[in-house]
Amino acid sequence: MTMTAVAELLAHSLKLVSLAANFQNYMAMLCQELANEQGRPEVRTAAGIALKNALTAKDEVTRTGLYDRWLAIDGTFRSQIKEALLQTLSSATVRAGSAAAQAIAAIAEIELPNGQWDQLFTFLKANMSSADGNTRECTLQAIGYVCETLNPKLLASQADGILTVIVKGAQKDEPNARVRIAALTALNHSLQFIENNFERDGDRNYIMMVVCEAATAPDANIQEKAFECLCNIVQTYYSKMQLYMQEALYGLTLQNMASENPNVALQAMEFWSTVCEEEASILQQNQSLSEPEKVPFFGFAKNIAGQLTPHLLFSMTKKEEDDDEDEWNVPMAAATCLSLLASVIETDILGLVVPWVENHINSTDWHYREAAVMAFGSILDGPDPNNLATLLEYSFPHFIGMMQDGHPQVKDTTAWALGRICEVLTLQSIKPDHLRALIAALIDGLAEQSKISTNCAWCILNLAEFASDDLEAMQTYKLSEYFQHLVTALLQSVDASRPMSRDANARATVYEAIANLVGTCAKDCFHIVTELAAEMVKRLQATIEMQSQLVQADDRSSLQELQGNLCSVLTSVVRRMGKLSLSFTDQIMLTILHMLSGASRSSTVIEDAFMVVSAVAGAADQDFNRYMPEFHPHLKAALQNPQESQLSTIAIGVVGDVSRALAELFREYTDDYMNLLALNLQTSHAYVQQVMLIINEVVAKTTMMAQNEGILEAYVGIVQGLGPTPAALAPHLGAMFGFMESIMMDPNHYDTAEIVMAGLAGDVAEAFPHGQLKAIFSAPWIEKLLQSLKVSFQVYPNSKTQDAMRWLRNGVRKQT
Repeated sequence: MTMTAVAELLAHSLKLVSLAANFQNYMAMLCQELANEQGRPEVRTAAGIALKNALTAKDEVTRTGLYDRWLAIDGTFRSQIKEALLQTLSSATVRAGSAAAQAIAAIAEIELPNGQWDQLFTFLKANMSSADGNTRECTLQAIGYVCETLNPKLLASQADGILTVIVKGAQKDEPNARVRIAALTALNHSLQFIENNFERDGDRNYIMMVVCEAATAPDANIQEKAFECLCNIVQTYYSKMQLYMQEALYGLTLQNMASENPNVALQAMEFWSTVCEEEASILQQNQSLSEPEKVPFFGFAKNIAGQLTPHLLFSMTKKEEDDDEDEWNVPMAAATCLSLLASVIETDILGLVVPWVENHINSTDWHYREAAVMAFGSILDGPDPNNLATLLEYSFPHFIGMMQDGHPQVKDTTAWALGRICEVLTLQSIKPDHLRALIAALIDGLAEQSKISTNCAWCILNLAEFASDDLEAMQTYKLSEYFQHLVTALLQSVDASRPMSRDANARATVYEAIANLVGTCAKDCFHIVTELAAEMVKRLQATIEMQSQLVQADDRSSLQELQGNLCSVLTSVVRRMGKLSLSFTDQIMLTILHMLSGASRSSTVIEDAFMVVSAVAGAADQDFNRYMPEFHPHLKAALQNPQESQLSTIAIGVVGDVSRALAELFREYTDDYMNLLALNLQTSHAYVQQVMLIINEVVAKTTMMAQNEGILEAYVGIVQGLGPTPAALAPHLGAMFGFMESIMMDPNHYDTAEIVMAGLAGDVAEAFPHGQLKAIFSAPWIEKLLQSLKVSFQVYPNSKTQDAMRWLRNGVRKQT
């Protein structure tokens, strides 16, 4: 975009912002800009996208507000906007037409479910008879966007007409390639609502013929879209694919895996990845079904495995030295497909892959050595572990030796393959000499470039994962003699002087490996773990000192990720050592509290810090109370921010951990936390189970009458917060009403508690209006509560007592 275009776009943007307060004028201005054939394409496109964004949003609450705002506009004005958008589909500027297509779909998403704009598809279908390629292309884009956006049930009645124009646009006699691409994209988006058409042989045969013809088109972009469509078809209509597999799809996909165009080859492999995923899912599903209930299974992957595997193995040799590991490519897709194939055909994969690996593992061409290692690592999830044991024991030393390979790509993949092997083998099953050689190779690998060292760290992580089934009794284990060396090498790999320290993903893997080592270590490693804790605290303190010095958002985000990594290790340390960690938890808590004080409310590190605190509470029990004066405000602040769902979930869990740790000492904080827990439930019902369990725990420890009212108020907030969807409350009503009964049976209870209980019981009765709670409301204590309220009102007439008595009586009538 030229500077002049930028300036013009900015001027228009400022003008639009000034109009945004008046929504109708704003939409009119955007529509005018979009429809202006003399306008710059950049400005027109931006106006169309802005118009679309003014009508829809990802957030459900925001989206509902935008829908209501549009529907509140005068119908005549809305019709003018829609007419202008439909006309713009025929713009000479395709970008403007494409933006109009998106805006049309946004309006359709609002109006069609409300029974409006029923003439939309009549207009779109008429457009497809236009001789203008732009009109047909943008019209198909609009159809595709609408199909993608709307509930398939809303479009079922239009399916035949929509499908006709889409398939017509995808046919081989369509001269415009862009139109065919738009049609295939629209077909992909429409598959959910043309189910009836796929049930009819004639319709299905014609659709499949058109798509398969497109997959053989000379234009690679058309081919790519056709294979994308085939992937979706086989996933959606697997049960209808048997004939087409035999007649066309086997040969078509295998042939195009060798395409010179990588995008076509990728989609051809994706087709078989999709088939394998679908068949693996069906096999798993059928395990729990009786014979008549089983989902049809045709074994497409097994039928073609002998032909498919050589194509995949050859494709894996196409890796290049400068391949970007974050960019999806043919070797990655082939390895993924091979792994999925193994998950379906299981042990049969060994006979197809192992001979190829043996033939190429020592090749002079690094591409084949690397592919052999990748192939071996990719199939390990398929076969029965018992069938793998001998093979792994035999091959393990060779793979360890390949960590000395002269090519970094081979060494990197070997480190990954060793990690895969360590996922299958248990630590106990590895021979001592193999383990010694493996540890030496991994420690050397940690000093290599970032990719290799990351995979070495991941291998260590897997090696430590299942060290023992009985950690409490484990005094020593196979890694004890290597523990110090492993921890030291891992820490050194993320020193500030090393490139790996600046790679967030690599650094996270290293710290996760350390946390895993600590979490599964034997007791004879605890002295090393204690030293490690001090090092983690030291590193965490250094990051806190840096917090105020960072200005760039990316730098702050990276620092928070590092703090989270360090916290994860400290959490693992405290959980593994338990009460033995209390000798250094003061330093940990002091650092954590310091970090929390400097963290913004939106900082992700708060969640990681709370996990450390949770572990300390579990280890310290009532001794944790000495940290509460400083920690209590931070926990309250987190609970006061229920919109942050992840933080709220963790904070609620911490309340439970602290409650269990402090036991009766938690009474001091009961009122604060009960009210805040109720606040969270009013915001999101997702916390019901978690909050109710915590409240029930607090109830079990409560002996003071004043605290009972705080708990009752929390219950009231929870019931009212759940509103018309009280089902999540049902499992907890026994505990709630049992608590109220215990108060009622206490001769020293407060009269004010009776008013709260009457209101709470009445709210519950209102939430279950069909008499489902007859047994609960027939309990003698309910009648006793009503009589007590009546006496209280006679002694001291007041509206609160009267209203509570009436509310409860109405509830009892509803239920009994």
